[in-house]
Amino acid sequence: MVIAVIAGSGMGGRFALQEKRIVKTEYGQVLTYHAIIGARKFWVLPRHGLDHVVPPHRINYRANIAALRKLGVKNVIATSAVGSLNPKFRVGDLGLVEQFLDFTKSRASTFFDDRVVHTDMTHPYNARLNREIQKTGSALGLVVRPGLVYACAEGPRFETAAEIKMYRSLGADVVGMTGVPEVVLANEIGLRYSSLVVATNSAAGIQERVKHEEVLTVMDRAGPKVKRLIENTITRID
Repeated sequence: MVIAVIAGSGMGGRFALQEKRIVKTEYGQVLTYHAIIGARKFWVLPRHGLDHVVPPHRINYRANIAALRKLGVKNVIATSAVGSLNPKFRVGDLGLVEQFLDFTKSRASTFFDDRVVHTDMTHPYNARLNREIQKTGSALGLVVRPGLVYACAEGPRFETAAEIKMYRSLGADVVGMTGVPEVVLANEIGLRYSSLVVATNSAAGIQERVKHEEVLTVMDRAGPKVKRLIENTITRID
């Protein structure tokens, strides 16, 4: 099982989870599950826990990524609910992230605290994995928009209208709270990482108010097609 899905909001319990495994790492222990699609097995790691109890700023990102490495994972497909800043990326749409802007503040963001290592982050998301997801989407009749720029906020609060205005001026298409340092850590240890996002709302100031219930409602509708896209992609990956 060299493929893992990091399941974000609304996706943790959608896969056919089999036996669970607790993986112990130097950063803490992580609960993972294996799942099966056809003859392929893959790992599922619910980012917030199956019951969505861990807020974004308290997720143990280092333990999660270290656990996947310990399991022998090479490819990671991560799902995330995001707010859209781009009028062409509408609520309910699926997309793939190509670049990120990091506005997190207090997270452990590297494995290299005790030695000098500068990881290249020019292209943080794996182009080949993204292409496989997009080709699978086309085969399923799903539109998956490529090339998105993701602004990562600290959370757990939603952003202000002024912050969203700033992110838009910097070129962000979507905003979320969990993409960084997850993608950074994956790159530091050589995992091929892809971020599949769902627009669950328009960001603050674009719509009048943002509510978490709205996020969950849209993810509940989008969840089945996200699951279908991921599982079919997994069957295509060598």
